[in-house]
Amino acid sequence: MGVSVITDSASSLPQAEIERFDIDVVQLYVSENGRSMREAEIDLPALYERLSDARDLPTTSQPTPADFDDAFSRAVERGDDVLAVLISAKMSSTFRSAEMGAALTLERHLDARIELVDSESNSMQEGFAVLAAAECAEGGGDLAQCAAAARATVSRTRFLFAPRSLEYLARGGRISGAAKLLGSMLRIVPILTAANGTTAVAASVRTYDRALARIATIMQRDAERYGLRRAAVQLIVDEAGAERFARERIEPIAGWPVPIIGVSAVIGVHVGPAIGLAYETIEPLR
Repeated sequence: MGVSVITDSASSLPQAEIERFDIDVVQLYVSENGRSMREAEIDLPALYERLSDARDLPTTSQPTPADFDDAFSRAVERGDDVLAVLISAKMSSTFRSAEMGAALTLERHLDARIELVDSESNSMQEGFAVLAAAECAEGGGDLAQCAAAARATVSRTRFLFAPRSLEYLARGGRISGAAKLLGSMLRIVPILTAANGTTAVAASVRTYDRALARIATIMQRDAERYGLRRAAVQLIVDEAGAERFARERIEPIAGWPVPIIGVSAVIGVHVGPAIGLAYETIEPLR
């Protein structure tokens, strides 16, 4: 008996890592023009091209309890314990759906062992918690040890990102129209982060280049204080900008090649074009 690690598609895990650790990814949904699609079915470049001229943004929704039941049952029927590492319960109803899915699985498999971990974030900050669990499982760790490994990353990870404009946040209801207008007039670029399971503003600067410089400075400070285990540059649409950011600002700090990983569509449709950075330190951040 081993531990099967399961996550949701908001974690943005690269396919290579999914295959390496045999991680089961339960898909969130994006609905556009009356059609609902799993994230894995979405052509991201085409989606963002449509969004640039769209009056209304697509809506997003969590996986169903049945989606989780299917994933949990596959693992249980292999004889494994189940560990699901998921997007923040304060950001999405995905965690609640997983709880309901676990209840369905346990109705048929009374001896199944299923544990859920709230990553308190999304994208690769969530993904690092998933990888910690998967590495533990690969090393022979039991369910409690792998859950503890995932939870421990919460205090060692940070996710910082800067949207190119406030348009998508305003259209999606994440900020008010007045805040968008004021921010645009003052040329304010917010640096967003995950804090206590919700999205918060880490800093505000006056140009986009300064925003990226500040993100790199925060990472460098943390790396000097707490050590650096791994990092990933994140992007929505802006591939060229993310490439420059990774090579010119982040890799000199990390000292190794840093992967560039696209953000999940369920996050991207609410943020719009953006560049970000997720990283994990060796010691807990304080």
